[in-house]
Amino acid sequence: MPLLGLNDGMNYFPDKDSKVAVLLSGGVDSSVVVYELVSQGYCPDCFYIKIGPDLDEKWDCTSEEDLEMASSVAKRFDLNLEVVDCHKEYWDKVAKYTMEKVRLGFTPNPDVMCNRLIKFGAFDEKIGFKYDNIATGHYAQTEIDSKGRKWLTTSPDPVKDQTDFLAQIYDWQLNKAFFPIGHFLKDEVRRIALREKLSSAKRKDSQGICFLGKINYNDYIRRFLGENPGDVIEKETFKKIGTHQGLWFHTIGQRHGLGFGGGPWFVVGKDVKNNILYVSHGYAPEAVYTSVFKIHDFHFLTLNPWEDKKQVSNVTIKIRHTPEFQKAQLENTGDGTFIVRTSSPIHGVASGQFCVVYDAEHHRCFGSAEIALDD
Repeated sequence: MPLLGLNDGMNYFPDKDSKVAVLLSGGVDSSVVVYELVSQGYCPDCFYIKIGPDLDEKWDCTSEEDLEMASSVAKRFDLNLEVVDCHKEYWDKVAKYTMEKVRLGFTPNPDVMCNRLIKFGAFDEKIGFKYDNIATGHYAQTEIDSKGRKWLTTSPDPVKDQTDFLAQIYDWQLNKAFFPIGHFLKDEVRRIALREKLSSAKRKDSQGICFLGKINYNDYIRRFLGENPGDVIEKETFKKIGTHQGLWFHTIGQRHGLGFGGGPWFVVGKDVKNNILYVSHGYAPEAVYTSVFKIHDFHFLTLNPWEDKKQVSNVTIKIRHTPEFQKAQLENTGDGTFIVRTSSPIHGVASGQFCVVYDAEHHRCFGSAEIALDD
């Protein structure tokens, strides 16, 4: 089906006759997506993706409540709701990716891979292929340019913008995706839910990895990797100051939760081979800031806007889910690898994170690449 969105620069909506699937999570955002679609004349089918633990696992997960809320919203608008079981795909792909990266001392982002491999991947393989478009409650937008190309663009709510979580999806997935609440602020979405008396209106936003609910991330890692004690060394003096329970419980730039006296202490490095955690003492030490780093395997969402340019000077980036964007320059070293130089140092840059790249106005998202710091 051709792209029939709004004018260039506006949030894309498909033709009203399109077959639309809504991924309904039970939260307030996807609930308002359903309301918006029905109000505008769409007749979507609703789907709840099951990716959490099996029912016999004693994890404090919110999936039962999520499904109850999703069912309530679908019933409210007299829509079909089907549960699509992607549990095996999640654990075989996303969880495996996460554990492999963590074991190597990297800082992965499971939610990024969940969007590519599950919400717009496994779901499409199971049933989404029957639909022209897949709608979600992401705070992101898409637009169609004058040549009919579809771009991922940012939400007007800088705090909630989720383009960074979508910057690894494939082009065919982007062409099917649309985000009916992407042009709203979070407060506006909440007000709509309250005004329409949606059952999820007062639910708190989910935090952390997409399915963990109230499960602690370190407990999740401990379940699969266990513990592996090693030395904690002060980088400047090479003095041992304590013991860690596993490098995978710590991230570069971490300050809280280290448990050593005489702080503050910051995690500044990992020696995976020798199982050593390096820390630095003092407030905001320079060791946890960097303004030059390498990224590899750049994934372009729509196209490569730089063609064969060796230097790209007018972009903005972010390396984590944050409302702030950094001005940066890119040096193309070939084969999808770039050297990133930021206008000011960034705190906590770590291998395995995704560097997401935008235009100068941080409006269009070009894609992302994995950070690979030199040893």
